[in-house]
Amino acid sequence: MNNTLFDKTITCPYCWESFSIFIEPSSETGESYIEDCYVCCRPIEIYIASKNDESVDVRINRVEGNEF
Repeated sequence: MNNTLFDKTITCPYCWESFSIFIEPSSETGESYIEDCYVCCRPIEIYIASKNDESVDVRINRVEGNEF
């Protein structure tokens, strides 16, 4: 897999605002990390899995314990 950055638009699971993130596909089966929403600043778990050279699967989840 090449190291091309992908620009993905995601929707925050807390405030429902959409914003773009840049991700680098990994050769691993799946990888996750925590990034704060650019709008409401709450933590979002971002799970990235490479499907093939042309496709990247991105899943977004709330981080438990951060609801109001």
